[in-house]
Amino acid sequence: MSLPKYKMTMLALTIGIASAMVGCSSNPKKEVVDTGPQSSELVYIEKAKKALDRHQYTDAAKHLEALETYYPTGNYAQQAQLELLYVKFQQKDYEGAIALADRFIRMNPQHPQVDYAYYVRGVSNMEQNYNGLLRYTSLKQSHRDVSYLKVAYQNFVDFIRRYPSSEYAVDAAQRMKFISQELAESEMNAARFNVKRKAWLAAVERSLWVVEHYPQAPQVPEALATVAYSYEKLGDKATSQQYIDVLKLNYPKLVKSDGTVNMRAARSEGSFINRATLGIFGKEAQTMSEQNVEDIEAPEEKRSLTNRLSFGLLDRPKTENTESTQPAE
Repeated sequence: MSLPKYKMTMLALTIGIASAMVGCSSNPKKEVVDTGPQSSELVYIEKAKKALDRHQYTDAAKHLEALETYYPTGNYAQQAQLELLYVKFQQKDYEGAIALADRFIRMNPQHPQVDYAYYVRGVSNMEQNYNGLLRYTSLKQSHRDVSYLKVAYQNFVDFIRRYPSSEYAVDAAQRMKFISQELAESEMNAARFNVKRKAWLAAVERSLWVVEHYPQAPQVPEALATVAYSYEKLGDKATSQQYIDVLKLNYPKLVKSDGTVNMRAARSEGSFINRATLGIFGKEAQTMSEQNVEDIEAPEEKRSLTNRLSFGLLDRPKTENTESTQPAE
């Protein structure tokens, strides 16, 4: 039995379309042929430097990657890796910067500037914690996920342990202090939540963690007050009184005249914004991350390799050096 004419037509169209699709998919795509290096390694590195001076990071990355590809054992290979590490950071490709830092450390453990790779790895992990739209909201960073900050802290610990005399060590130590305050605030935020839901033992554990691991953090007075208050709620008057006695000796304003804990005063003991600035960021509520970005983006006519690699922290013009010696507000 033959098919109706219109069905024959539809069948023919279907077969034709299917054949055309199979034919198109079977055609091999034109492969991009690598024609090899277009310039000498000296030309590549000079072009990269000019692009960096103009803040043209995409062009700089292209020249540096070509230099790495075509001259992996050349005279400028290691310098290109360090420059590319800087470029990735400036492009806010923090994962790329971390990967490059790890590779440089693994391949060049004795390089005289390997400390820079350790340093950038920590800074990049720190930046990853602040990266994204939430950094521009009123939500405190320490009240969000702080996993990258914990990694960054360990990066800086490893860096300072290996290179305590590095030119980046002072900045790394300041960042560690800042991170420790962020982590302490994160713990105390959890402790406050536990107090609100009357989970007294959990509040004690969070607060004691702050006292034990971040003894220099400004959250310690509130942590001690929270421990004393929570033990009182648990019915352990003796332990509560021990912590109240500590508060009387060190923070008498946090104990009321009747000998009980003044939790309201403890929670308002220095605003978080003032604590987080560490006195080195001026009066505005800036994070360490934002201050670093301002330094990076500061316009400069001529910048040395050292200045670029240090994100603007080192080898500044004389006018900047003069300003940097002024005490922070």
